[in-house]
Amino acid sequence: MQHLYQKIQEKVISWRKAGYPTDEYPAIAEILNYATLPDSNTLRFLRGAQIRALETYWYLRLVEGTPHIFDLYKRYYETTTDLLEALGLGSDEFMRIALDEGKDQLFNRIQTDKKFVKNHKLESVHETLTLDYPSYIFALAMGTGKTILIGAIIATEFAMALEYHPDREGPFIQNALVFAPGLTILESLRELAEVDFSRILPPRLHKPFESTYKLIFTREGEKDIPVIRGSRYNLVVTNTEKIRIQKRAYRHYTWSELYAQHMQEEYKAEANLRLRAIASLPNLGLFSDEAHHTYGKEMDQRLKRVRQTVNYLHDKTNLIAVINTTGTPYYERQLLKDVVIWYGLSEGIEDNILKSVEGSIYAYDFSENRTAEFVAEVVTDFFTDYGEVNLPNGAPAKLAMYFPQTKDLRQLRPVVETTLLNLGYPIDIVLRNTSNSTEEEIRAFNRLNHPDARHRVILLVNKGTEGWDCPSLFSCALARKLKTSNNFVLQAATRCLRQVPGNTRKARIYLSMDNRGALDQQLQETYGETVGDLERTSQETRTARLVVRKMEIPDLVIKKKISHVVPDDARNQGFSSLEKPDVEPETVLERTVFTTSDANTGGVLIPMTIPFTLGGDEGRERRVVGSDLFTVATQLAAVYRLPVFQVLKELRRLYGEGGIVPVAHLPSLREQIEDQTQNYRLEQEEVEVALALIKPEGFDQEQDQEGNRIYTTEITYHTSREHLLLSLNQVRAKNEHDFSFHYHPYNFDSQPEQSFFQEALSLLNVNPDEVEDIYFTGGLMDPKKTDFFVEYKGEDDRWHRYSPDFLIRRKDDRCYIVEIKAERERDHKIDGESGRKAMAVRGWENLNPELLKYEMIFTSGDEVGMNHLKNVNMFIEGTSNHE
Repeated sequence: MQHLYQKIQEKVISWRKAGYPTDEYPAIAEILNYATLPDSNTLRFLRGAQIRALETYWYLRLVEGTPHIFDLYKRYYETTTDLLEALGLGSDEFMRIALDEGKDQLFNRIQTDKKFVKNHKLESVHETLTLDYPSYIFALAMGTGKTILIGAIIATEFAMALEYHPDREGPFIQNALVFAPGLTILESLRELAEVDFSRILPPRLHKPFESTYKLIFTREGEKDIPVIRGSRYNLVVTNTEKIRIQKRAYRHYTWSELYAQHMQEEYKAEANLRLRAIASLPNLGLFSDEAHHTYGKEMDQRLKRVRQTVNYLHDKTNLIAVINTTGTPYYERQLLKDVVIWYGLSEGIEDNILKSVEGSIYAYDFSENRTAEFVAEVVTDFFTDYGEVNLPNGAPAKLAMYFPQTKDLRQLRPVVETTLLNLGYPIDIVLRNTSNSTEEEIRAFNRLNHPDARHRVILLVNKGTEGWDCPSLFSCALARKLKTSNNFVLQAATRCLRQVPGNTRKARIYLSMDNRGALDQQLQETYGETVGDLERTSQETRTARLVVRKMEIPDLVIKKKISHVVPDDARNQGFSSLEKPDVEPETVLERTVFTTSDANTGGVLIPMTIPFTLGGDEGRERRVVGSDLFTVATQLAAVYRLPVFQVLKELRRLYGEGGIVPVAHLPSLREQIEDQTQNYRLEQEEVEVALALIKPEGFDQEQDQEGNRIYTTEITYHTSREHLLLSLNQVRAKNEHDFSFHYHPYNFDSQPEQSFFQEALSLLNVNPDEVEDIYFTGGLMDPKKTDFFVEYKGEDDRWHRYSPDFLIRRKDDRCYIVEIKAERERDHKIDGESGRKAMAVRGWENLNPELLKYEMIFTSGDEVGMNHLKNVNMFIEGTSNHE
């Protein structure tokens, strides 16, 4: 049977394919489509897993209506048997109770009978059934970027609120509280302050968001949170301890009973002052990072404290939803029932978010008295295979060795150092990190990510597990069996999996056979995977680090036609009247029934109208799908800035006093108002514009090993396309004049593109005198990184960007633009996508006949023949008439 998250994922995929349709809030489609660059599979900023999670979130919010998790189960599992199975209640005993007493009685016992819950280990199901508010778990493996995801959800919620309900309560989150268990994870949440929300929100939605939201971190020593009570668009970040309801047990021996009671009240008031500030904020969304700390061995105690705080906020303010992010969705091998999306370690490896360990988990069978031999073997093997390995930024590969106790580290450190000397490495590359480390050792540990950090072997005791982010860590070794690990084996062994763009080397894990068994058990309990699953998982996608190589590239100055919207007073007729649209209204069948109201009305029978589904004809009637006159008049007046009573008067004339405006009539009514009120026209102006082939400010800035500033970006590609990446070194021998590669490597889309480039490069080097350069321009389409693209209206009637594949530029500034296409696209109709793209570039060519020439080359195979290069060669030699 499918888990809940699997059923949700199927529906999310269908929603995505349909274009994210929603009746009331179409801006969500604009936001979700913005995650990828137009006409390409290139991700703008968020990773694929983050986009999946964001899509799932908004599907639950807008399509499913933010349901309680138990309601979602009842909606997706229609039969009693399937529902019980999905909730983990499929055993004979639970089935018997459901059969004899009814499933509602079974659920009631799980909700109220603590002894029953404890005896049957139903804590997670109890949690699911007893929540009074929507709460979801987003389970994403380490390295996925859960903090960025939280920021993306909050930013999109605020943007939707500003778009539809900026100054009043609506369905969207207008304040967010992000909390984490403990100070260590709280520090990692500071990444929220550095998120570039302009790469998550479209420009028109980003501007109001950026000027409105406030980011607030709680600080030590502050008794309150600096927010204006009742205000909106606050993002408050804190740790659980600072806001949870608590009562201190401390009592000084000199205090009297009365004074002790007074101090307890003072403590409680101080602890809850921050909480009351949060409770004053309307439309609150609560986000819990690393939520797996809520579960585990102390699930009952931890959960009680956290839930007490959340319940308080639910009672005091409008709590929209609770979102929990975690990398560990299992509790004692049982999937937590609130999980709505699950992205595991294996998927992270496949997508190159994590380093692969395929065939690289080494387990050794040795006795305790031969641990020294194991340590020596690990150091030798690591430096044999990873001694010369570096990350793209120059940081050398590192090995972390974990020891149960400090005495084990002291005993085995000489073995590490002796082995290094025998291999020809200095012993000062060894770094210790324990609870007794010096300040210098701690500083060195904190800067291990820097490319010039000299330490390569890190010896650890009770350090370097959760929260340690060190991408240059390629190997982990557990030197001795850990008798009471409490997931330590899992945390320690997987620290080396974090990936960076451009790295293609696998990670390696060294274990004893005992620890391998512990790792396998903890993987199953925490991720539902085994060691064998990780060893068999191969990467399906990889990332590459593109580096800008040529900074001083002259802009391409061309003539373009620019459209302007200008006032046209002659067309300003003003709104006068409306005509009823000749469109058949949509209707639904309804049945009127009578039911007893609540106690406040004395149990009087009141009529209720419900949508008709099944049954006889009694009480049935048809209802027009639409809205009342006041609602429609207000909406139309607000959109078109008209007097609301003037619109209302016209609607009353058409539909009568107290009438209903059908939804089907609204498009025609809007069109009538627009025809009467628009007082503008479009004018086109011919202007000169300078197109930058490369815009360094749109790239990420880094420092190389020499301290020079470099500009980089990241791309993701399938492993089957790795051969399409071409670096300068691969063609250096036949590129003696250093043409092209304004960034490297070049990321071609097809083999014919790569073939054309190499052939054209050879021609340039034969005739280099008149040629400025050749640029592959089809690999970058982000308008923040390049201006070299045209816009065209596609078959879907939406505007798209298109970057031709190549630009060859002569020293006299004449340019040849080339697009490579498969032969099967030659006969595409002119209004097809290829034809529309070509027409857009032809518009450039027609305006700049002395400067630009555009050619589409069609090829039937993977190679471009010399006959295809005839016009290009003539242009390079200067013999083309350029007509």
